[in-house]
Amino acid sequence: MSMSLLVWRWLVCLAFIPPAHTFLAPPPRAVTNNISRHGRLQSLPPNLESLVADTIDSDRKIIVVTGGVLSGIGKGVTASSIGVLFRAMGYRVTALKIDPYLNVDAGTMSPFEHGEVFVLDDGGETDLDLGNYERFLSVSLTKESNLSTGKIYQSVIERERIGEYLGKTVQVVPHVSDAIQEWILRVAKTPVSRFSKSSSESKNSTDEPPEVCIVELGGTLGDIESMPFVEALRQLQENLGYKNLCFCHVSLVPNMGEPPEQKTKPTQHSVKQMMSMGLRPDFLCCRGSAPLDEKTVSKLSMFTSVPKGAVLSLHDVSNIYRVPLMMIEQNLPSMILQRLRMGPFQKGYDYSTGGQTDIEDSVVIQDWKKLADSVDEPESECVIAVVGKYIDQGDAYLSVVKALTHAAIGTKQRLRIEWIEASSLNPTDDDEQVNKTSSWERLKECDGVVVPGGFGSRGMEGKISTIQFCRETGKPFLGICLGMQAAVIEYCRNKLGIEKAHSAEFFSDLVKDEEDAVIFMPEGDRERMGGTMRLGARETILKEGSIARSLYGKEKVMERHRHRYEVNPALVARLEEAGLQFSGRNTDASGERMEVVELSEKSHPYFVAAQFHPEFTSRPELPSPLFLGLLQACKTIIASDEV
Repeated sequence: MSMSLLVWRWLVCLAFIPPAHTFLAPPPRAVTNNISRHGRLQSLPPNLESLVADTIDSDRKIIVVTGGVLSGIGKGVTASSIGVLFRAMGYRVTALKIDPYLNVDAGTMSPFEHGEVFVLDDGGETDLDLGNYERFLSVSLTKESNLSTGKIYQSVIERERIGEYLGKTVQVVPHVSDAIQEWILRVAKTPVSRFSKSSSESKNSTDEPPEVCIVELGGTLGDIESMPFVEALRQLQENLGYKNLCFCHVSLVPNMGEPPEQKTKPTQHSVKQMMSMGLRPDFLCCRGSAPLDEKTVSKLSMFTSVPKGAVLSLHDVSNIYRVPLMMIEQNLPSMILQRLRMGPFQKGYDYSTGGQTDIEDSVVIQDWKKLADSVDEPESECVIAVVGKYIDQGDAYLSVVKALTHAAIGTKQRLRIEWIEASSLNPTDDDEQVNKTSSWERLKECDGVVVPGGFGSRGMEGKISTIQFCRETGKPFLGICLGMQAAVIEYCRNKLGIEKAHSAEFFSDLVKDEEDAVIFMPEGDRERMGGTMRLGARETILKEGSIARSLYGKEKVMERHRHRYEVNPALVARLEEAGLQFSGRNTDASGERMEVVELSEKSHPYFVAAQFHPEFTSRPELPSPLFLGLLQACKTIIASDEV
C-alpha cells in the first residue's frame, strides 16, 4: 500500500475522533428565536431586522456608489445622474452621502479645506454633494441624508450611555456596523419633498416613501477612515439579498503618452482593493478625458469580472447635464433595472443592448436634453464678478456658481465668472498696489457683481467698496448673507453719514444703535460653534410692489439661512428714509428680521441683497428668482449698449 493512501486513510479516521479538549471543537451555532419571515435565521438586533424586513417587503432598492484611485473623481455627479435616470423612469428617489471624517457635520469646517457648507431646509449643515443630489433629483433632503463617522459614533456612544448595550462590550463590529445599516435603511424609507415643474412628479411626494435610495461612500476605497462603512455595506448586501442592492464603482482610466494610450492598471488595482474588502462592483464607471475604446473595455472586463456591457465610459463632456444622457446611450437604465429585478425580467436577455426601458421620450429626459443643449448654445455672453474671500478653493462657492449657471441657462446666456479676491479691493491697503489696480480694472469690465456670504473680517472693506462702486455706477448687484450686511454698512456710511458704521461681529466698541449696523442675534450662542447659527428654511414676507416680490411672484417665500448676525432693527427707519428699502422681512417668535434690501428700479437697474442664501434652492429647471433677476438685468444692459 502506498504511503499517500495510508496518510489519506489516517486523516479520514482522525476526522471522526472527538476532540480531547472542548476548545478544539467548532463553536456551536448561535441559537436565536429571531427567525425572519424570509426563511433565514437572523442574528440581527430587533431594530435592524425590522428595517431589513421592511426594505425587502417594500421592494425598496439601494444603489451604492464608491470611488477608487483618487478623491474628487466624480462620485457625486455619477450618483446624482443615476438618480435622474430613476426619476425619468417614474421612481421616487432619495439619496444619502457618507463622509468618513470625524466631524459631526460640515458646519465648523473651513471652506478652504472642504468647500462650501450646503444648508438644508431642516437646518442641516452638510457636504456640498447634497447640493448636487437636490439639484439633479429635484428633492429637498434632510440632515439625516448626510452621515459622518462623528454622527454614527455619537449615536452609538449615546446608546451605550443609556444602557442599550448593557452587559456587552461595544465594538465596531457588530455595534457600529449595525448602526450604520440602520441609518442607511432609515433614510431609504424617509419621504422627501420635491421641487419640480412636473405636477406628476410632485403629487403625493411628501407622503410616500422612496422606492430607490442612492448611497455615495465618500473618499477612496482603502482609506482607513471608511473601513467601518465598507464592512457595514458588505453586511447590508448579505442582509438585503443580491437583488436589492448593487454597487457602482467610479474609477480613473487616464490617457498617457504620445500618441495617448488608455491605462487600465489604476482601475484594476482599485477593483482588486474593493474585492479584498468583500465588495464586488456590478457597474464600472470609468472617468477619463476620452471615451473608452473597445480594447480598453475588454481588458477591464477581463481583469475585473464586470460584464463588458456594464463597463461604462463617463468621459469629459461639455457640461455635467450631459452625464445622464451619456448613461442612457450606454443602456445603463435597462441594465440597472435588470440587476435589481425591477419591472419585467427575462432570464438570459442581454440588457446591455437595451430593451427593458425606453426613457428618452420621458418628460424628464426631454427637459434634460433641452437643458444640456441650452448650456452649449447660448445667445450671448455675460461676465459676473464674484467678490469673495475663499476664491482659491474652487468649491467654496459651488452653489453660487450653480445658481448663476441656472440663471444663465434661463436667460440663454453663456456665463463667465471673474473671481476677485475681496481683500485686493481694500481701499486703505497700500500693499500690492499693482494687484489692487488689476482687480478694480477686472471688476469694472464685468456686467454684474455678486458678493456672497462668508465669515471673518478679512476682505470686508473690499466688499463694502465694491458695493459702493455698484451702487454709484449702476452696475447690477446681488448680495448674499454677509453681502447684504456689507450693503447696509455701506449705505450707513455713505448715505446716512455714519462714518464708523460696521458689524458687531468685527468690532465690540461700536456706539449702540448708531454705529452697530449689524448686531449679534439675541438668541445666539457665543460659546458653542457647531449647529448654533440661525439655520434652515424660514419664511420671508415680501413687500407689494418690490423687485423681490415681482421676481418671486408671491408674497411669502421659504429660503434657507446660515448666520449669527443681523441688520440692526433700530436703524431700519433711517435707512428707508434715505432710500434703502427693506422689501423682505421675517416675523417669528424671536422678533422681526430684515431679509431683503433693494434700491428702486428708478434709481438703479438691479441692486438687491438677501440675508438668506437663495443659491441653496436654485434648480436647473427652476432658477433662483434673485439670480435670474441679476442675469436678466445684465442681459438688458448688454443689449442696450450694443444698440
